[in-house]
Amino acid sequence: MSDTSEYRPLEGLPVPVAVLRAERLVYANPALRALLGTSSEELSGLSIPQVLERFLPQERTWVQPRYESRTRGEHPTGSELWLRLKDSNGRERLCHVQTHRGSQPDEQLVLVQDMETEDTVRRLTEALAAAAVKLMHCRSEQDVLELAVDTIHQQGFYISVLRLEGDVYLHGPVRQDPVALAFGEKLYGRPIHEVRFPRSSIPHLDTVLSQRRAVFHQDIHSALEHFHTPELAAYLKRTFPNANALDAPIIVGDVPYGILAIQGQQLSPASAGTLELFANMVGSALENVRHHREASARLAELSRLQGDLVEQERLTVLGEAAGVVAHEVRNPLGAILNVAAVLKREPQLSTIGTSAVAMLEEEVTRLEDIVRDLLDVVRPFEPRLKPLHLGELARRVVDLLHPVCESTGARIQLEEAAQLPLLPGDETLLQLALSNLLRYALRSSPSGGTVRLALSNAPGGLSIVMEDQGAGLSGVDSQRVFEPFFTSRATGAGLGLAVVRRVVLAHGGKVGVSGRTEGGARFEVFLPVGERG
Repeated sequence: MSDTSEYRPLEGLPVPVAVLRAERLVYANPALRALLGTSSEELSGLSIPQVLERFLPQERTWVQPRYESRTRGEHPTGSELWLRLKDSNGRERLCHVQTHRGSQPDEQLVLVQDMETEDTVRRLTEALAAAAVKLMHCRSEQDVLELAVDTIHQQGFYISVLRLEGDVYLHGPVRQDPVALAFGEKLYGRPIHEVRFPRSSIPHLDTVLSQRRAVFHQDIHSALEHFHTPELAAYLKRTFPNANALDAPIIVGDVPYGILAIQGQQLSPASAGTLELFANMVGSALENVRHHREASARLAELSRLQGDLVEQERLTVLGEAAGVVAHEVRNPLGAILNVAAVLKREPQLSTIGTSAVAMLEEEVTRLEDIVRDLLDVVRPFEPRLKPLHLGELARRVVDLLHPVCESTGARIQLEEAAQLPLLPGDETLLQLALSNLLRYALRSSPSGGTVRLALSNAPGGLSIVMEDQGAGLSGVDSQRVFEPFFTSRATGAGLGLAVVRRVVLAHGGKVGVSGRTEGGARFEVFLPVGERG
């Protein structure tokens, strides 16, 4: 550049300043050279088109005509522009540019104010506002936190969620420098999510939570000197010497939940209000998730209670009808069986008559079974609990069902895990349930088929799994399988599985059914081993 002694008063100004004269850049003070990342030699004598091409490539198409018109006196001096200025590293910075008349007629003084911080706040505000709507549609706390950290990380910041649990902080979702994160996990000897940080090691966060205000840190390293190990703290200070940070409180239902801990050189005190508001939105979204979860649980419980009430009313009506049926049907059935017994002893009975009597006995027996099952479905179950071995009970039931196996042509394959604990149960009721379950499977399976019965340990109890090779549940509502009188077989009464469900529920257990991909049905029963109140 030419002699700059006349511009020496501008040398110490912290504001970037340039002087233009006769279509050329004749002076740039140290603040401007630092902003551009260039030396005075590189700037020396650059023409205005060269300056625009090098430092304002995106703005050149409209700035150059404006500059030329102003030099012709068509635009007044003292105008203000917002421009994106490109430094020597190719990074663009938003700047506020003011031009004023210089000390000579053809001279212009240009003041450049770096507005990158203000632009960061604007971009951050826009991004967080867009994310706020999405936050309220999240249905899990993890989704809320993941969306929050992704939104902030996409704006060029590192971020961690610190969840407060009692007297310790635990990391939730994090978006940190991967090398630094790996270094820290190596020092701690475990994933960062498993490291428990004492609340006392980060005292400044107590201020954030108690005042419920976001706090800006010009140098986060000093605030975290007791948070990280000395090795990690030294590494972070070497790697990120200029570390601005901001901590914003997350409050859920008026209770401190944790902290949004954000780091980045572009953070400023002006960002605090925006991030504090966003943290409030995160807290509201978390509270919304909890309300939604509680409402769903209440609705499910209400539906269950309503279903139980409807079922109880149905069983009450059914019980009254069953009593009448049992009284009115059992006596005639007994008489029919007595007549059949007399006919069987008749020496002159023909072959056809013998077959007819046998069929009569079979049908009467089936009707008696239906009446018995009907009474089992509606009668109150009050289990008389005593310790019993489920394996021994199952083997006894399998032996009792040998005639059913012969008549259906199917077999039972019993699989029993070793060292099953004793089960507190009513032996009579459990035998009834197991018999009905196996009888259903045997009658559903084809001749030559196998019914698999597996007994095993389960968390807090015992598991019974039964698989058959029948038609399965194609086109059948699995929720209705255990309802009284629901059946998918032409000859079934639909009472056996209803008895199974009542017995299992009376023991505090659960029963369910599903279809098998290879065909057939799979029944799963869980019975608790612990004492029930």
